[in-house]
Amino acid sequence: MIIGLTGLYCAGKNHVSLLLERHGLPVLDIDRLGHEIIEAETEKITGHFGKEILDPNGVINRKLLGKIVFGKPEQLAVLESIVHPGVNRLTEEWITGRKLGKISGQETGTCVINAALLHKSSVINKLNVIIVVCAPFYLRFFRALRRDKRPPWELINQLLSQKDFPHYRKTAGRAEKTSKTAENPAQLFFPEADIYTIQNSGFSGSPRMLEKQIEAILEGFHNGKEKIIVDCSFSGSSSGNHI
Repeated sequence: MIIGLTGLYCAGKNHVSLLLERHGLPVLDIDRLGHEIIEAETEKITGHFGKEILDPNGVINRKLLGKIVFGKPEQLAVLESIVHPGVNRLTEEWITGRKLGKISGQETGTCVINAALLHKSSVINKLNVIIVVCAPFYLRFFRALRRDKRPPWELINQLLSQKDFPHYRKTAGRAEKTSKTAENPAQLFFPEADIYTIQNSGFSGSPRMLEKQIEAILEGFHNGKEKIIVDCSFSGSSSGNHI
């Protein structure tokens, strides 16, 4: 079984990733792979975007690169055409050679793919389950402010730039996808996978509540219970990028 883990900017998916690892599941962080490929493809990237994006040590400044492609689909497409093939290759290699995961102490053959832009991964049609980490807008903003130390207006623009997650409803035993408008397609399209959401509210006692949600999902896998498809929606308009 391949589990996809995703969530909007600063929703807490990396924390959920750590909790899944504690439960014995191997996790691949695709975002980190992207950083590795950006470094490996420095020559190609600077050939298009210029050497001004290099820091004094000759390493690509990812924040500066992110600003260059933010809100510019053509520039983002160029960057993705350089980065994504390498990321997809390493992802497929990792899945092929992964170690078996364990749920409740038993070997399961399950692994987790952690990616902000999960819908752009080559494994999207191989996923059996999707876990979407949800958090309120205000909480994601303050997390980003504390973690990334960027100007508030930049963070708000990035938070608002991300597209909606799709609205899912269960019909005749399967999930059907809808989006709010034809002009604003959903960010994620999962043709076969069952969808779960984890609410990361940030309120008192939420760490234990988060753990309980994960335990409930994993217990369902272990016991072979029917998987649950639930709704998760966010506000936003245009596409965002994660560099």
